[in-house]
Amino acid sequence: MTFDAIVVGGSYAGQSAALQLARARRAILIIDGGKRRNRFAEASHGFLAQDGVAPAQIAAAAREQLLAYPSVTWLDAEVREAERNANGFAVTTVDGARHAARRLVLATGIVDRLPDIPGLEERWGKSVFHCPYCHGYELRQGALGVLAVSPLSIHQALLVPEWGPTTFFTNGVFEPDTAQVDQLRQRGVTLERQPIARISGDADVVLKDGRTIALKGIFTMTHVRMASPLAEQLGCNLVEGPVGPFIETNEFKETSIPGVFACGDAARTFGSVAIAVGDGALAGSATHQSLVFRDN
Repeated sequence: MTFDAIVVGGSYAGQSAALQLARARRAILIIDGGKRRNRFAEASHGFLAQDGVAPAQIAAAAREQLLAYPSVTWLDAEVREAERNANGFAVTTVDGARHAARRLVLATGIVDRLPDIPGLEERWGKSVFHCPYCHGYELRQGALGVLAVSPLSIHQALLVPEWGPTTFFTNGVFEPDTAQVDQLRQRGVTLERQPIARISGDADVVLKDGRTIALKGIFTMTHVRMASPLAEQLGCNLVEGPVGPFIETNEFKETSIPGVFACGDAARTFGSVAIAVGDGALAGSATHQSLVFRDN
């Protein structure tokens, strides 16, 4: 069988894209490897009507609603290869199964790479976060930290005081210039240059000079990489963003390869559940319209 579209990735962007196609009565295959980026978080915030709901619960409800459409097929698998051919596209899963479609939607996501500090990774999504809009309010204006990973971290250090008194840990990554130091002072941010030894407790920063700074939460940017090689295999253009590569798309979410669309964190420099859903809706409707206006 040749599907109208295969959506690779069944998290928020992928399911949202698939929903638009399903409602247009198109035959859709969703292939999902089951590794949502926010699987480490206990609750999702900032998504209208779903504020505070567990990420897995949102994803499960979306899947149930999608599978109510008879034209939708779901496959729990990982796609290892994708190629373009005369009839459209074909993908191959890790078990060797091959599936064909006229269009391809990549909602493959990204992988976060955290700074190499003992104790940080195991607290990711619990007391260490990347987005204050998603998690800042729940920290109840407690003492917060921002961990520098690059000069871009100054932006986060200036933003986070909206949610609580903030300490900016430069950790030897960079030294703020005079103007930046003045900005931090005006925002009430404490500048801490002593290197970090480890994270302990809930979010306590243990410095190499022996001091411990007790915090309610830590925010840090991550470096990212593509969670899947499919975009590169297909020859899609990638753009190097401030924290890593993402798939280049036009305003209708189509990549540099005609017929291949991309959405969600793999195709954006900033993401949240709400943004991923909107991005996927645009990609899905654009994919459908390409089937209507190009192939008929």
